[in-house]
Amino acid sequence: MSTKTNFRRIALAVVAALGMGLLSSAPSQAAFSGTAGSQLTITVANGTGSLTGSASDSTTAGTVTVNGLALTSSDSYTVTSSIKSVPSTTSIANAPALVFTFIDTTSSTANTQVEMINSATETTTAKTSGALGSGAQARMRTLNTTFDTGTVVSATSGAANSYVVAKWYAFQDSITAKERVAGTYTYTVIVTPNSISTAGGGGTAQTVDLTITIAALASSSLVASAANSTAYIGTATAATSDTVLSGLATASDTPRGYIYVLLKNASAGTAARESVTITTTIGTVGDGTVRGRSVVLKYNAAGVNYNVYADGTAGSGTITVTTPSVSFATKSVNFYAAAPATITATVLTDTLKAGANTGALGVKAVDANGIAWTGTLYVYSGTTGTISNDASSCSYDTTDARHECSITGVASGTASITVRDAATVATSTKASNAVTMTVNTASPASFKLAFDKATYAPGEKATLIVSVLDSAGKSVGDGQTFSTLFNASGLVTSVAPGNGSDAAFSTPAASVTIGSLAAASSIYSNTTPIKTYTFYMPSSGGKVEVSATGGASLPLAGQVKVTTSATVTDDAAAALAAVNALAATVASLRTLITTLTNLVLKIQKKVKA
Repeated sequence: MSTKTNFRRIALAVVAALGMGLLSSAPSQAAFSGTAGSQLTITVANGTGSLTGSASDSTTAGTVTVNGLALTSSDSYTVTSSIKSVPSTTSIANAPALVFTFIDTTSSTANTQVEMINSATETTTAKTSGALGSGAQARMRTLNTTFDTGTVVSATSGAANSYVVAKWYAFQDSITAKERVAGTYTYTVIVTPNSISTAGGGGTAQTVDLTITIAALASSSLVASAANSTAYIGTATAATSDTVLSGLATASDTPRGYIYVLLKNASAGTAARESVTITTTIGTVGDGTVRGRSVVLKYNAAGVNYNVYADGTAGSGTITVTTPSVSFATKSVNFYAAAPATITATVLTDTLKAGANTGALGVKAVDANGIAWTGTLYVYSGTTGTISNDASSCSYDTTDARHECSITGVASGTASITVRDAATVATSTKASNAVTMTVNTASPASFKLAFDKATYAPGEKATLIVSVLDSAGKSVGDGQTFSTLFNASGLVTSVAPGNGSDAAFSTPAASVTIGSLAAASSIYSNTTPIKTYTFYMPSSGGKVEVSATGGASLPLAGQVKVTTSATVTDDAAAALAAVNALAATVASLRTLITTLTNLVLKIQKKVKA
């Protein structure tokens, strides 16, 4: 507590010296009314505390009220405390003491005195006159923040046959370095009647328990929050997103994948600790010690990886992950058979360069259950002088759900490619369909510009396609970068590009790298190496042109201006033009009708004549 404690928060102390002030040696018999052990009425109210700051004072305190009928003017009672029990995470030796602060008195005499004593550091205290409650007086002093434990208080009667009633706050000492932890602390309050009368004596002490409860910090809560906790399945530990786990069904003690569970409490703290229940419909799950189809596992760290094992059963399965407080989204697992049933190869890049062409061939393999077979596949070239692959392995791409194979070009020409499930033809059990792949090692001679459509709506997103061609007008090999395909002017547009357009339309760029879109992602079907740019059309109708002039990456014959165009159709303008055309048609019809009418009138006149 602060040394600026106000009048109502009087600092308290340890056991009073027997020979000082109003607390002299207690005679053998009390002069308070009542039989031994029941001379005083003690009422307590439990309190709370906090782990933050020094929130352990009168704002959260319990209270102790003592009432007794003093038969002599010198009778008094002393209130002390003793720690009875503490939370399991601390000890009595480390727990803070209980201190008392005087609140008020409703004694029947105006001469009742209340004294706070620190016998360890002081032998006298100052007496302060003044009203407390119903005219009582209090003896008090400022708390010594270095030494005080504040565990002794005393109330003394001022007249014979008067009630001595006093009330104190009771709370944990927040000044000493004692440890406060979350939980319930129980203190035994001891109230002992005393007398210095020659006719009286010391009485029997009475006790009552008072508790101070400290709630755990939100950040220390062990309860998991569904909003903040996560569980992901993947092929590596500490996964940050879910994948459909795929693995060989053959039983093994080597995990095929992992489920990473990270529990957080309501304040997003990682102190949460709850058991984790994992159930799978295929294979087994565990933590290295416990394993089964449905297991309850320990969660004893801030983030735990659990293993997913194959048990010899092929097929698709579902894994559920729960804790007592959280149920996570279900996970999917596929265990494929030892051998694929079918292997289907697809060309992803139709023109290869000399050297490595990453992901140029795509392969789909499935087992007899139709489950993706994600084991290792191998590429074989029918003409190694053109494409050198001979049992080179492919990797499985979980995003595109396919194997992707790098193809190595050697010389211009074509080669027949097959894919097998083993590193030798003799040991393989299944081969793919044969596909033809082309290598072009020719140098670039020209480029071509083209929009992906001929017409666009105002503001519509367009794609400009750049193709790099050899002298025969065929696409050059994939994955090449031409540092000066364009001259310094870069791409030039007849209208300003709309917001969201690529920077190349506003900041001239000469370098161009071409690649197959189908090789980059399964969402594309274009297999020819190209470069694409995004261009947002203007909001008004008309013709839009984009041009570029060839740069030093091309021979002189190719360093010419190339232009492409598209039309933006303005609906309002088109509608006005249609209205104008209709008006002109109506006017023409009116003229024709007038002419026909006149002709009919002439004929009628001749007939009458």
